[in-house]
Amino acid sequence: MAQTFNETPTGSRLHIAIFGRRNAGKSSLINALTGQQAAIVSEVAGTTTDPVRKAMEILPIGPVVIIDTAGIDDTGALGDARVARTLRVLEQTDLALLVLDPTAGADGYEADLATRIKGRGVPLIAVVNKIDIRPDDGEMVAWARERGMAVASVSAITGEGIELLKQTMIKNAPPSWAEPSILGDLVRPGDTVVMCIPIDKAAPKGRLILPQVMAIRDVLDHDACAVMVKERELRYALANLGKPPKLVITDSQALLKAAADTPKDVLFTSFSILFARYKGDLEEMVRGAMSISRLEPGDKVLIAEACTHHRQPDDIGKVQIPRWLRQFVGGELEFHWSAGGDFPADLATYKLVVHCGACMINRQEMLSRIGHAREAGVPMVNYGVLLATVHGLLPRALEPFPAARLLADEEQEF
Repeated sequence: MAQTFNETPTGSRLHIAIFGRRNAGKSSLINALTGQQAAIVSEVAGTTTDPVRKAMEILPIGPVVIIDTAGIDDTGALGDARVARTLRVLEQTDLALLVLDPTAGADGYEADLATRIKGRGVPLIAVVNKIDIRPDDGEMVAWARERGMAVASVSAITGEGIELLKQTMIKNAPPSWAEPSILGDLVRPGDTVVMCIPIDKAAPKGRLILPQVMAIRDVLDHDACAVMVKERELRYALANLGKPPKLVITDSQALLKAAADTPKDVLFTSFSILFARYKGDLEEMVRGAMSISRLEPGDKVLIAEACTHHRQPDDIGKVQIPRWLRQFVGGELEFHWSAGGDFPADLATYKLVVHCGACMINRQEMLSRIGHAREAGVPMVNYGVLLATVHGLLPRALEPFPAARLLADEEQEF
């Protein structure tokens, strides 16, 4: 999905998934919530065949991604595949709406889905739709409340109850959906942050990659000063500042040079390590990094990226990381790759998962992937933490994060 500098990145938006039977009114509800014809509406059952995502603003909630899903009661071999895709949406969901049709009732489909959603700890709102046709919604409301759901009754056609639904969504949105600051807790107003930004050949001309743009904005949001330089100018910039900066952040591919040029008394880290914390679990990534020393030639390693892009000849995920890992292990490894939403369901055969910075997916999906790897007993590390590890710079790059630094020291001792 194309974005401009003025748009909230998709991965930083509240992800609201809408579930329900075919013709329960899911697409009509999206149109009512957004005040626009964002989804195709038809009386033909099964019009929505695959999850459809739409980035938009829903006032007063703010920037969101609405996910319209196929009916949970779809049938046949193709229908089963659609339902499977619908269930996979749960991995990205911050807030779930289960649309109930009082003209059809509720049974095992809805009960099973509600159990799955609540089992993942995702806030769930039952939306009793079509009250313009069936105003007596007491039976459906009681069914939902017996199962511990928040409830809102609406007519997606007339708009009745939509504002109350929005208020219910605000009340039930998870506290974590407004994601933690990238680096706001590391700086104070007036501090200077120097960012070492090599011009990535994979980035379109005239643009920076998303984590860099987001970090710049976060510095400005916290009333600090952002200074951007390429790796060749870092030493000169630091020497000419009036006082040392609070923090130096580098792209992982310039890690060695940036570390050498940054005074030892200045906090130092990488964009990717910041994103390991912002999008996921930095301490879990550190544990994954400690497992690299246990890799042996012949082990299987999954390299997962959350986006798809045109690969350069020296692509970091396809070329550089495999090369560094081979050198670190001292032998050949069996590498597999996944991209975008294609994250393998079966991780049991892998010895390590290496994940990108996850700037293009939301925190919920990244945490879901981390949990999936943990359940399979497979360590996971992200690009930045891995590169700091293989270059012998992890302790220094973790100095801004004392808990993670302590964990790394303890793991190394063990």
